[in-house]
Amino acid sequence: MSTALPSKPSGAPEPAEQAPGEFRHELYPYRGEDQFLTGTLGFIHEALEADEAVVVAVPPDKTSLLQGELADEPAVTFVDSATAGPNPGRLIAAWTAWLAQQGDGGRPVRGIGESAWRPARSAGHLAELRYHEWLVNQAFAQSPAYSMLCPFDDADQDQSALQAVSRCHPLIRQDGQYMSNAEYLTDGVYPFEALQAPCDPYQEISYTDGDLAAIRSKVSQCAADAGVPEQQRAKLAVAVTEIATNSIRHGGGSGTMRTWAQEAEFICEFRDAGYIPDVMAGRIRPPVDQIGGRGLWLAHQLCDLVQIRSEPDRGTTVRLHMDTAR
Repeated sequence: MSTALPSKPSGAPEPAEQAPGEFRHELYPYRGEDQFLTGTLGFIHEALEADEAVVVAVPPDKTSLLQGELADEPAVTFVDSATAGPNPGRLIAAWTAWLAQQGDGGRPVRGIGESAWRPARSAGHLAELRYHEWLVNQAFAQSPAYSMLCPFDDADQDQSALQAVSRCHPLIRQDGQYMSNAEYLTDGVYPFEALQAPCDPYQEISYTDGDLAAIRSKVSQCAADAGVPEQQRAKLAVAVTEIATNSIRHGGGSGTMRTWAQEAEFICEFRDAGYIPDVMAGRIRPPVDQIGGRGLWLAHQLCDLVQIRSEPDRGTTVRLHMDTAR
């Protein structure tokens, strides 16, 4: 095994200069282990030459590849992205903590993050992974000391999959340097994929102030019937209470809940007339002294997937997913 970083090839183009005050978010399409190593080690090589720290969160097999090449390089920290759980809605908070820890004292930090695109739990999970990648640009827009590379293995993927994730990255890395990505969504409006229709049979109940106990009871029974483990049902009860309370307080005083089982998931859907303008709602850890405003954060921490669709003229839909297979 190699114990040193590879040298840059002779005559290779130098990476473009990073614009002052600009967070860099690069997509790196690759195929196979060799291309993975070429791109990621090149990114790390640039960081170490610039005296920057590096945080790596990739699947275990890719971690082993990189560790075999880097040996015990002290500036490179490997983290286990699985500790953030299956919900992509937890990843921005996790990356915020990882980058801040390594960048203590103002040191610039580069992140390498490869999402678990395969195997995905569901089409909804893939959609939320893509949305997370787009939100990364919003979350770190004012963090010029950070840069992030997102490897994406496009082997056996159709072009639509690569195009979909490409739209979430303003930069793309090719031949050892980054450049503007023509596929990136520059208008600042994310094109949400339509939520799948509820599976029949589903249960539906309207609620308002004073109905929280009935909501919890209904969800508990339906979740048990669907095979959700008892420990997960307890977590779901807390999340359901928070989301229904948000509807009552901020969504016009009432809402509608639906529950159903779908493949290996149990889903609770809440609809109300409110609007959530903050796309980061629930994804940033609330300050310890904050009073209120923790409902969506708790839902993300407790559920295996959370989907939010909110428009001023159409109201808000929140779906809470809990896996039935453990």
